Amino acid sequence: MASLYTLRSLGLLRSVSTRSSAFWKPVTITSAINLRNLSNYSKLQAESTPVSDTPVIPYDDSSQSASPPSPQPTEKLESNDWLSSFYGMSTEAFPGEISDVLMRDLEVDDIEIKPDGILYLPEIKYRRILNKAFGPGGWGLAPRGETFVSPKLVTREYALLCHGRVVSVARGEQEYFDPNNVATATEGCKSNALMRCCKDLGIASELWDPRFIRKFKKEQCVEQFVEHVVTKKKRKLWRRKDQTWEYPYKLATF
Repeated sequence: MASLYTLRSLGLLRSVSTRSSAFWKPVTITSAINLRNLSNYSKLQAESTPVSDTPVIPYDDSSQSASPPSPQPTEKLESNDWLSSFYGMSTEAFPGEISDVLMRDLEVDDIEIKPDGILYLPEIKYRRILNKAFGPGGWGLAPRGETFVSPKLVTREYALLCHGRVVSVARGEQEYFDPNNVATATEGCKSNALMRCCKDLGIASELWDPRFIRKFKKEQCVEQFVEHVVTKKKRKLWRRKDQTWEYPYKLATF
């Protein structure tokens, strides 16, 4: 009995299963094994273990215990929401060939002067410079709010985008006098915002330089008294020297 108890404590009295080619056949050892014959039991256990030609592949449970990979952060939608985004602003300078086009000195023939003496560059020439620098389709104006229409003024804020980056934000404005011309005033408002945004890129920066303005007006412009053909009122206005007065004005005589 002592030997049987010892066998049970050692786990040597148990059920052993053998497998044939077609099914499993349980075989139970019910007789007590003498402790002096433990080697015979080990031999019996080895002989009863099934032999298979299939290689044993160790089970790897690391994939079960490992935590799933964290999802990659997606780009925020607000990076493309041009109503509020400043995506890409001041991240890096544009290449040298682009900068040279943007900051090139203006041609004298491109500069115009208003009758009140303010120098300006026609808005179509701003677009030509942007097309030459970034290519058609490489830049655009994105509205950043609703259009505000007052009894005499249209305003709206725009962002200038170049190669998918915000480079400047400005509010354009345009006066109008006939309610039927609101659509035209809206387009003028957009052009005014473009001109203001282009200042940050260095386009036509001379037109805000007081020394350049004084020199250009002295060399290229003239201020004269003119007479309104219809009202006969006389006033002093500016024009370029290579231009003449057009209707409804003519050079005044005293």
